[in-house]
Amino acid sequence: MKTQSRDTTPEVEEILVERYRQMSPQEKIGIVRDLNQTVLTMALAGIRHRHGPNLSERETRLRLAALWLDRDTMIKVYGWDPEVEGY
Repeated sequence: MKTQSRDTTPEVEEILVERYRQMSPQEKIGIVRDLNQTVLTMALAGIRHRHGPNLSERETRLRLAALWLDRDTMIKVYGWDPEVEGY
């Protein structure tokens, strides 16, 4: 049996899938919320690493938004061009 991940055995994957089946919708939403928070934390850390820890809160948030929004939206909504300012 092929697994979803190359580093997971079929037995372990079966346990994981069974646990997901047993979870309530609230538990599943909690996992997604926590994963989203982790993604944001890592993205902010990357921004601070690339551009320094002394960025203003506004610039930090603009750079974060530019990771998810397209250039035209960034310019239209925020008046900020990620191709000029950087990501």
